[in-house]
Amino acid sequence: MPAGSRLDVLIVSLASTAGLRAADDELAATLRRAGASAETARAAPQRDVRTLMLTDLRWALAARRAAATPSARAVIYSSTTAALLWRRPGAIRFDAPALANRRGRHGLWQRPLERRRLQQAPLLLPLSDGGLAEAQPSVAMRERALVLPLPLERSGPVAPARERDIAAIAYAGNPAKKGLDRVLAAWRAVQAERAAGAGAGAGAAGGDELVVAGASDSELRRAGVDLSREPSARSVGRLPREEYRALVRRARVFVCAPRREDYGQAQLEALVDGCLLVTTPSPGPYAALPIARELDARLVDEDLGAALRAALGDAGEGAEAYAERAARVLEPYSPAAIERRVAQELLPRLLP
Repeated sequence: MPAGSRLDVLIVSLASTAGLRAADDELAATLRRAGASAETARAAPQRDVRTLMLTDLRWALAARRAAATPSARAVIYSSTTAALLWRRPGAIRFDAPALANRRGRHGLWQRPLERRRLQQAPLLLPLSDGGLAEAQPSVAMRERALVLPLPLERSGPVAPARERDIAAIAYAGNPAKKGLDRVLAAWRAVQAERAAGAGAGAGAAGGDELVVAGASDSELRRAGVDLSREPSARSVGRLPREEYRALVRRARVFVCAPRREDYGQAQLEALVDGCLLVTTPSPGPYAALPIARELDARLVDEDLGAALRAALGDAGEGAEAYAERAARVLEPYSPAAIERRVAQELLPRLLP
């Protein structure tokens, strides 16, 4: 940006996870490609404390400090938490509101303040229609909303299912919320059937291994998970994004059973990288869920074992057709589609 010129857009980012940092950096880059000057102000890292109320307060204060400078024509707060203690009104980008994911005592102060901020914001940028619906928007709030998903792009060449050497992969950041215990229970049951030659997926091509990514050994232990007792499952811990996506491209199936899903970016990335998506029909504004049902309803089931058996038993033409359908369904999430929306719909409303 030339010296002395005023910044167009400041993105106030909590940057509390690698995914959030990547999403905010990508939005800034998209805004710049659309002709606006944009920078990201990241909140200083905060450690979790005893309660979600105190944890959210620490992050909200850190976001307020991060937004102190520089001045900009418009501000986008990345999450409702980043906006709670704002210095000035701005657009709010969010996956799910505290109204839905901070219930009871966990959101005593956040929920009413969030409601006020959503009413005051000049523009709302939910990642999905489901996220907006959970905010219980008024007519006026809906008129100020623009659904802006995260862009999806293949991370590399997509190999056909028959050439993939990992049977299934699971992402376990926050193992309890992601339902890793339920994934492992289903995996054990299916593997026992396959070993006995009785399961519907017995004899499927490829390796018989479940790879668990996104959580360290200590995080898994705190969640009551000991993968050393799982002979056909292994943890790869927390990986750089490129290494994680490379593993996804080697897997035939992405399996998950979240107790609540606020968006489902890992699932969407797995679909765009050619995996079959096996999931339970979890609550929350789960953007990947209706897509998974459209692609193959058999793979979305409360009985995760049944869905997993169906997926592992298909390593041929069915899996190839599934991947082709997924590529078509996900076209609205492509970087080019998101860039068009930013240029044609976001910027005219953000910088009138």
